[in-house]
Amino acid sequence: MNASEVISDLKRRFPGEPEYLQAVEEVLGSIEDVYNEHPEFEKYNLVERLCIPDRVFMFRVSWVDDSGKVRTNMAYRIQHNNAIGPYKGGVRFHSSVNLSILKFLAFEQTFKNSLTTLAMGGAKGGSDFSPRGKSDMEIMRFCQAYISELWRHIGADTDVPAGDIGVGAREVGYMYGMYKKMARENTGTFTGKGIEFGGSLMRPEATGYGNVYFLLNMLETRGIDIKGKRVAISGSGNVATYTAKKLLSLGAKVITMSDSNGTIYVPEGITEEQLDFIFTLKNVYRGRIREFAEEYGCEYLEGKRPWGCPCDIAMPSATQNEIDGDDADTLLANGCFAVSEGANMPSTPEAVHKFIEARILYAPGKAANAGGVSVSGLEMAQNSQKLSWTAEEVDQRLRGIMKEIHNKCLIYGKQDDGYTNYVKGANIAGFMKVARAMMAQGIL
Repeated sequence: MNASEVISDLKRRFPGEPEYLQAVEEVLGSIEDVYNEHPEFEKYNLVERLCIPDRVFMFRVSWVDDSGKVRTNMAYRIQHNNAIGPYKGGVRFHSSVNLSILKFLAFEQTFKNSLTTLAMGGAKGGSDFSPRGKSDMEIMRFCQAYISELWRHIGADTDVPAGDIGVGAREVGYMYGMYKKMARENTGTFTGKGIEFGGSLMRPEATGYGNVYFLLNMLETRGIDIKGKRVAISGSGNVATYTAKKLLSLGAKVITMSDSNGTIYVPEGITEEQLDFIFTLKNVYRGRIREFAEEYGCEYLEGKRPWGCPCDIAMPSATQNEIDGDDADTLLANGCFAVSEGANMPSTPEAVHKFIEARILYAPGKAANAGGVSVSGLEMAQNSQKLSWTAEEVDQRLRGIMKEIHNKCLIYGKQDDGYTNYVKGANIAGFMKVARAMMAQGIL
């Protein structure tokens, strides 16, 4: 396999899909040598079969707003690969959603799910519908319209959606309710459900907590204590807030949080009381992060991301490509020695190259943010057994999964000079499991 030739062919076949092509290029570049050690992979054209989704559903969603006007949105479900288990991946509602972004997310999800040790394939879905500014009734009508088309293609042993950006417990509840009505069954087809109807304890916390657990494993390799370290976090949604909560419990200083309009900078560290304010602001009032600055009188960096604020550790937890090459230079110049990604592909290829070249601890999202889908997998297991585990049980299993993912990264990513390339480690570990399963199941 020549990675450059494969990428060139994919660019020809799928023009105008930069995020998808970026994700594929990043993975193929790091697995090329290992792939070529297995001539049977090339004989069965494994690389092309792995890069191109099994199937893509695209459809229009029509719904009625509160004024009685008929609205339309585009919607998608990408079922990328189910070699190791049912398709599994979130649903994203955001104005930026398009085919390229969802194909990249489904591709990444395939390897992330492989790393978790659980039996889950990779998928992703969503719509360019934005819940922001919509009433609960409008959101309900949209969710029901979305599922009225999609329900035929999902199921507990087929494809299990979950939440993502713009899709929380409210949206999952509306979608699952409609699915249950249409399919006339009550199964674990969605994860991220309410505790009252099959949800798992610790699911809201899982991505943020899991990222911190992975970070702790990385720091341990260098004998670094998290206590007192300054951590810059981007975002102020579910992942960011629970990342901050776990960090505060460990004695770290969370100095930034952000949204699409700007960043708050608190050099002395956000307190637990202030974090509770952010959680309420974002989840109850759907407010903007600048309102925190107005309430507490801290510095607000309008229109800016957090990466100009001096920190020891950066934990991007917002969206893709939010750290570019210049941001990486600034972080490194300011003494940042670890980056652990809570979002999916938040660093550009240039930024990743600079982090690895500088030999800092760098954890890609497919490894560091796998805690969310891991607990989704645990929710599926509980649903199958008709059981509900305690928060302590789920948290213990989450810690174990993140440690195992870290160990796999060490196995495949350790270099001759002693540095661990977590990108290479995660990509190879995730790829090999999926590749072996595909080989065993024949050409499909």
